[in-house]
Amino acid sequence: MKKYRISLNGKTYEVEVEEVNEVNDTKDKIETKSSLKTVEKVTPITQKKTSTQGEDVKAPMPGTIVSVKANEGDDVKAGDVLLVLEAMKMENEIVAPMDGKIISINTSKGANVVGGDVLITIG
Repeated sequence: MKKYRISLNGKTYEVEVEEVNEVNDTKDKIETKSSLKTVEKVTPITQKKTSTQGEDVKAPMPGTIVSVKANEGDDVKAGDVLLVLEAMKMENEIVAPMDGKIISINTSKGANVVGGDVLITIG
């Protein structure tokens, strides 16, 4: 697993990429295939506090919410998966940027979001 830091539209994200090697014994040769993992952890590095009630977790890019893994009132730790966002045929895990409690969830499964939409507020 290799970690990369990617800048997109002025925001920096950390992504993990896994290299996959396959051996084909019937052809007596080694075939190498590289691919991205289907699920990547996307951690927005820059978050903006919008109120005294908590910190907003925003969509890093446009896409569709595949699943919501947290509920209002849940205690979360930094790095916990909050929801899964599908963008460009890739599933991206949106993780908690800090320890806290889920104050509100502003999206649902199947919702289309654009970059910058507030998805969850953590306090």
